[in-house]
Amino acid sequence: MSYAIIEAGGTQLRVEPGRFYDINRLAGEPEDAYVIDKVLLINNNNDISVGQPFVAGATVEGEILSHRRGRKIIVYKMRPKKKTRKKRGHRQELTRLLIKSISINGQAIAAVSDEDLKKPVLGASEED
Repeated sequence: MSYAIIEAGGTQLRVEPGRFYDINRLAGEPEDAYVIDKVLLINNNNDISVGQPFVAGATVEGEILSHRRGRKIIVYKMRPKKKTRKKRGHRQELTRLLIKSISINGQAIAAVSDEDLKKPVLGASEED
């Protein structure tokens, strides 16, 4: 199993090909390709490459699936005995990113094809 730890949207994530992740809003339109070159670590079948701070020549390719908004978070501030109350909500702007491949120096070490992405999920009925 191959995976990478990347830095995207101000956060660090452990990513694997064929999975999607919700990260802070990225510039780009849905169905655009997105390449991340800030790769901190790559594990290729227990062959670990650690960067200082980034792995040289390593990239993670993905596709932007959609732009979304996160769950609403309520922020409530109150000062007792002063009659001051503030209730505010916040929804984070997110991007759903599908990871397609992890590569070092242009050679893909882990990739998923478009046919693999279109296969039905086990246990799901095709009649639904």
